[in-house]
Amino acid sequence: MADPGRVGVAPGPLTVAYGFDDGVRRPIADRNGRHVLRPLGQNGGTLRLVPQGRGLAVDYPERCTLPRERDCPRAILEGFRDDTLNPGRRPVRYGASVLMTHADLADGANVLQKGYSVGGISQFKLQVDHRQGRPSCVIAGQSARIYRAEPLLDVADGTWHALECRRTPNRLLMIVDGILRAWVAIPPLLTIANAEPLRVGGKGAAPGNDQFAGAIDNVFVSITA
Repeated sequence: MADPGRVGVAPGPLTVAYGFDDGVRRPIADRNGRHVLRPLGQNGGTLRLVPQGRGLAVDYPERCTLPRERDCPRAILEGFRDDTLNPGRRPVRYGASVLMTHADLADGANVLQKGYSVGGISQFKLQVDHRQGRPSCVIAGQSARIYRAEPLLDVADGTWHALECRRTPNRLLMIVDGILRAWVAIPPLLTIANAEPLRVGGKGAAPGNDQFAGAIDNVFVSITA
């Protein structure tokens, strides 16, 4: 069990990857049989499965149009605290495949994240932000500075796109369908280490969670030496 007063980092290289061919009604282990995700929902929000290639992907609640956001259905996948998913200063790759249309867009739609960018918690995150369908990669250390790589590219076109974020020693890269689309310089000493779980589809299940709408598949995090 992790020491609640101390936040650790990955002791070495680590890769976790999630496919959803076995369903989402029970806890989902990564392809190595560990690092479990579980479905969480509020206001009747549920996750369902849709065909993707030869397998299945997770479909999130439709974009809510109720007058009060707090009444909207919400659903995400959330892990447990797992400090081995903290890259610290190591290079890290993370991403997912997404399927969205413009009807799915909002001011914030989080694909996956660990941690938060405010309060000195630190974070790595992938999102499709704004109503222009632009994907972006975000990392933050324990300072107030937030680093974002965001191409002028619309991925909410009703087809699947593979989105990848890559932190190198001095850059944060945004890769879409295998092509480098944007990057931003980052300080080599920036450290990402927090006690938050890995979350897929939102930053939580409470109101204001930057709920994702659309479908997600092939989620991965890979920390290198």
